[in-house]
Amino acid sequence: MPDSPHKLQWHPAFYAAAGLELQANHREIQMIPEYNLSKEPIRIDLLIIKNDGQAKKIENEIGHIMKKYNVIEYKSPEDNMTIDDFYKTVGYACLYKGYGKTVNEIPLSELTVSLFREAYPRELFAMLEDAGHHIEEKYPGIYYVTNNLPFPAQIVVTKQLSPESHSSLRILSEHAEKADIERFLQSVQQYTSPEDRNNIDAVLQVSVTANYDLYQEVRRESIMCQALEDLMADVIEERIDQKIDGAHIEDIRNIMKAFNVSAEQAMDVLQIPQNRRAYILSNL
Repeated sequence: MPDSPHKLQWHPAFYAAAGLELQANHREIQMIPEYNLSKEPIRIDLLIIKNDGQAKKIENEIGHIMKKYNVIEYKSPEDNMTIDDFYKTVGYACLYKGYGKTVNEIPLSELTVSLFREAYPRELFAMLEDAGHHIEEKYPGIYYVTNNLPFPAQIVVTKQLSPESHSSLRILSEHAEKADIERFLQSVQQYTSPEDRNNIDAVLQVSVTANYDLYQEVRRESIMCQALEDLMADVIEERIDQKIDGAHIEDIRNIMKAFNVSAEQAMDVLQIPQNRRAYILSNL
């Protein structure tokens, strides 16, 4: 069985997927994950800033709403998106403006907010409409929220995004679709820069782990890019190691109980390599 997807680090994969989605404009923007608003632990999931002098419209429809400063909130597949999450993100954008180094360094007219979630947030949309906001599906899966807001906002439902244009976000799911995986593998063949390849690997690392059996099926049936082939080999090796470690954990507990020794002493008896001990200790 695959590892619990609840332990997966979805956010780094989302940042990588966002980089791939906006790759056509990568020279015109900066992408700053987990941007610290202040010395306090208040962080924006992703801040996208258009570079000075680069007024060109972002090609991907996710970026059509974006201006110079763009605050992004991402919810993992297992997380809800509530009315409080929406206003918290709006609040983060307001704080970001308020923390400018000079007065009005970040004009309201150059600020936007985007929230991403896999599933359609029906309750959130109902509450936003009750609060006087207007919701319009501008593109498939991309909902603009207007009225009574200081700046443009959108909510992106990744499951509803066009498969042809957004496979990197659609495969960030615990229930990815085979067609999306194959489309993603085909589309990323054109990306050769180290930054793009790192983004591809980050997306695949999470998607493969969350959908291991499906990727095994794709692996058997398709001619894949080398990145996935290498990654699948790494994941398989990691699973074997974890099974071995699981067996060791029970042996260590038995030795500790029978001989009243420490975990380190029990691992010495079993001659467990040093590079495996931290993982085992964290699961005792």
